[in-house]
Amino acid sequence: MNMPTITLNVPQSLGLLPTFDFSVYLAAKLYEDEILSAGQASLLANLSKRGFIELMGKYGVSTFSTKVEDLLEDIKNA
Repeated sequence: MNMPTITLNVPQSLGLLPTFDFSVYLAAKLYEDEILSAGQASLLANLSKRGFIELMGKYGVSTFSTKVEDLLEDIKNA
């Protein structure tokens, strides 16, 4: 898959380890903000959808919707 590259300059003074995975962090935030679906975010993070969802707890992101409408729909379909 051909994807554009974005370069981000991170000052060493921030103390982020070289192994910090910015793509997963960004994907988690975009998923949390409902900008990307889980499938789209997993592509950005270069993970399987399952792998991405399993990592969300590490980033403090819930995989469950907090919208009342979504919860009522889930109850209706249960």
